[in-house]
Amino acid sequence: QVQLVESGGGLVQPGGSLRISCAASGIFFRIYGMGWYRQAPGKQRELVATITSGGGTNYADSVKGRFTISRDNAKKTVYLQMNSLKPEDTAVYYCNAAASGTRPVDGYWGQGTQVTVSS
Repeated sequence: QVQLVESGGGLVQPGGSLRISCAASGIFFRIYGMGWYRQAPGKQRELVATITSGGGTNYADSVKGRFTISRDNAKKTVYLQMNSLKPEDTAVYYCNAAASGTRPVDGYWGQGTQVTVSS
């Protein structure tokens, strides 16, 4: 059974930092592309960042220079380090795992972790 379990969300002040994690089980983690997506109230789910099995990364323009995605294949975990957080970063953040050749939408999803940026 495949499971993606996110953790580390919470409330942070504008300008602050937060690191969220996603622990995977039930998949051969090292061959999967991993990603973080987010969904704010009333908005569609959007890409935040992805990392390929080879370590290549891609970021949404809105988070470039502020967020960093990384992975630890030994721990089967993907991370999202978020710095200089803004209120508009408030959303539920979802972890995604997609095998090579599979669209993320057809991959596996975690249950989400809430990130709230507010003073």
